[in-house]
Amino acid sequence: MIPARFAPAVIALILSGLMSFLVSGVATVKATGIEPGFVGQWLRAWSFAWPVAFPTLLVFRPLVTRFVGSMTAKT
Repeated sequence: MIPARFAPAVIALILSGLMSFLVSGVATVKATGIEPGFVGQWLRAWSFAWPVAFPTLLVFRPLVTRFVGSMTAKT
C-alpha cells in the first residue's frame, strides 16, 4: 500500500497519464489521420507528452486549487 501522504503525487501521475494519453491520441489523429503506423505514432507522442504533463500537474494543481477556492462560495 502507498502511504496517504503520497496521494497527491499518485493522483497527478494517474491523471497526467490518462489526460496526456487521450490528448496525444486526438492530436495524432488530427495531424496524421488513422493510417498504418498510427498506434506507434500515438505512443511516441504520448511518451513525449507524459513527462511534460506530470510535473506540470504537480506544479500547477495547488495553484489552481487555491484559485478555484477563491472563486467559489464556502459552504
